[in-house]
Amino acid sequence: MQTIVIYKSKYGSTKAYAEKIAEALGCQAVDAKSIKAKELESYDTIIYGGGLYAEIIGGVSLITKNFDMLSGKKLAVFTTGLTPTDCREYYDGMVVSKNFKPHMLEKVRIFNFPGKMIINELSAVHRAAIKTLKKIMSSKENPTEMEALLIKLCDADGDFTDFDAINELIDYVAE
Repeated sequence: MQTIVIYKSKYGSTKAYAEKIAEALGCQAVDAKSIKAKELESYDTIIYGGGLYAEIIGGVSLITKNFDMLSGKKLAVFTTGLTPTDCREYYDGMVVSKNFKPHMLEKVRIFNFPGKMIINELSAVHRAAIKTLKKIMSSKENPTEMEALLIKLCDADGDFTDFDAINELIDYVAE
């Protein structure tokens, strides 16, 4: 069975997870910008990883735009971000629905891994977006539980990667 791990990483945690997954599966990890969709036809299992940015999975269009060509393959997508994995209602409702059409969810297994946010490493655009998000959420008189969590996450500063989190994905691919 031919497997490939593809990733798009801005700050490094997605790349680190992709490399760990590839190492565990004995396959190659490839930056998404160096592969064309047509090249994926020769693989049986395709794992794609991207960071979460305002609920959008970075670069996942490589999978979604070519879904018809890839739908007969074993597909897994992993995200990295700060949203706690126990916030499944939010994650499934917002992130999954914004990135995948309903029929795709029958063929794609999605995993969420904790990433990192080191404020001093963020681009000016991302720092400004976080500052704006915090200001908007903090101005709400009665923030929802998710809005309160987002306010808290705006202050996160550190590396929260947990490579043990890949085990479920590894098991899925091995099935």
